[in-house]
Amino acid sequence: MSSSSVSANIAQHLPLMATAQPATAALKVPRGRTSTGDIDYLALSFAELEAEAAAWQHRITSAGVQRGDRVLVMVRQGLPLIASVFALFATGAVPVVIDPGMGRKTFLQCVKRSQPKALLGIPLARIFSHVFRDAFKSVSIRIGASRGTTARCPTTSSSPNKLTVAASASDELAAILFTSGSTGAPKGVCYEHGMFSGQVELIRQTFGIQPGEVDLPMLPIFALFNPALGMTTIVPEIDPSKPAAVDPTKIVQAIRQEHVTNSFGSPTLWLKIAQHCTSKNITLPSMQRVLCAGAPVPPTLWELMQTVLPHGELHSPYGATEVLPVSAISAAEVIKDTATQTLEGHGTCVGKIIAPNAVKIIRLRNGVITSIDNTEELPTGEIGEIIVRGPTVTKEYDALPQATARAKIAGAEPAAPVWHRMGDCGYLDDQGRLWFCGRAAERVESKHGPIFSEQIEPAFNQHPEVKRSALIGHGKRPHQRAAIVIEPHDPSVTKSSSTCRALGRKLRELTRNHPIAGRVNLFYFHEDFPVDVRHNAKIHRLALTDWAETKGVGFDVDPKR
Repeated sequence: MSSSSVSANIAQHLPLMATAQPATAALKVPRGRTSTGDIDYLALSFAELEAEAAAWQHRITSAGVQRGDRVLVMVRQGLPLIASVFALFATGAVPVVIDPGMGRKTFLQCVKRSQPKALLGIPLARIFSHVFRDAFKSVSIRIGASRGTTARCPTTSSSPNKLTVAASASDELAAILFTSGSTGAPKGVCYEHGMFSGQVELIRQTFGIQPGEVDLPMLPIFALFNPALGMTTIVPEIDPSKPAAVDPTKIVQAIRQEHVTNSFGSPTLWLKIAQHCTSKNITLPSMQRVLCAGAPVPPTLWELMQTVLPHGELHSPYGATEVLPVSAISAAEVIKDTATQTLEGHGTCVGKIIAPNAVKIIRLRNGVITSIDNTEELPTGEIGEIIVRGPTVTKEYDALPQATARAKIAGAEPAAPVWHRMGDCGYLDDQGRLWFCGRAAERVESKHGPIFSEQIEPAFNQHPEVKRSALIGHGKRPHQRAAIVIEPHDPSVTKSSSTCRALGRKLRELTRNHPIAGRVNLFYFHEDFPVDVRHNAKIHRLALTDWAETKGVGFDVDPKR
């Protein structure tokens, strides 16, 4: 890669903050409770966090890690994770980050494909690497990390307390972050340093984040942006491999105790927190904004957060691991304007496009599209495939040339930026807002035409007995029969065919006059939907399709219609 005298290295913001505001709190990691019941935190200033990252850099480079080396990070959320990843960025090494809860077989496939030179991991991770030698064959360096979330890096009298930041070019590989694999195998996304810088600026400008704010990020990777944004990071008491098991009382206590102003989390997590708050008559007055992404935000959550955030607002940025953020919408706009349209079958509005991103809606096509000149752009209001170009659009998947070819479209000119195919379908309205209708791979094509998940699921989800629903299709496109799978709030409902049929009749009556959901009269009932590990929000509809066709019992509620 080319070098540059002006570094684009995302790690440079940590020493800059340590110089400008050395005593300001940078990081707080929970380590128990005080005698009065408050959360007891290990607190580090920006100067102390830089010193900790510098100690890690010394340890990593002493072990033989050099600029450009890939390092698989298997460290628990907390101080060792944040400090060591900053050290890797500063060195110019490339952290490889894979979701720990995706399943052993898939995880090992991801490790083998990414070919890391080094492993930075807790003791169990290092043992794991020796047991599964084939997947870890490329690893020649193993660096130990404590399993304790507040553990400090061992130092000596000669250990530096200042980071040495490599002058990374904007197009230099910074990290490999794996997708959640909601509609296929997880893929390693190649992030360049300039893309991280672009993300920081778009997030800062779009949401008005100011230095001095306090963030509680429920996805660990977002903590790495906070020094660049001038925010204090509060590490949440949450297991990233099991986010749905979070105890909302602990999150609420942290927000109120530390006067948190900002948080990122999935709709599943925030619905759990919001329901806890409303049931206990609790508000979160310090919160200025909650950023909710990973899946469409349900209407219930938009409404609940109006009360929970008396001085703040819920926002939903739209994007993917490959490009974020693309667009964003706020609670005020949803409640005032778009929520009703969502229930009527128009899809979910994800807001205005964030400049300088560009979005096109093109005719849906299977297979590779080599050039933007080979696409057909659709008019306003017509549903097609969403493609995006912008400063945070990643260029390739790691070691997956065919997947890269399917996901990227070359610009019209040789040096023009690539377009990313989101894998989603939607449309632009006459106000320039983007509407999300569903994943292209999960669409159902029947004799009535294509049906998308976000056109019908919200209509079923409004019933009080329904936790969530999923559109599936029987047969082959374009002759599929649409069906809906229901996950009831009460799992015992699924054990009785008479109870299932009775709920199916209620839902059929609810949606009978709906322009799209009214076509569906085949119901399945599932006690616990398969979802992605990262957000616990993306429903695995293709897995539900397989389940329905092999094990499920369908209820044809209205066979004559």
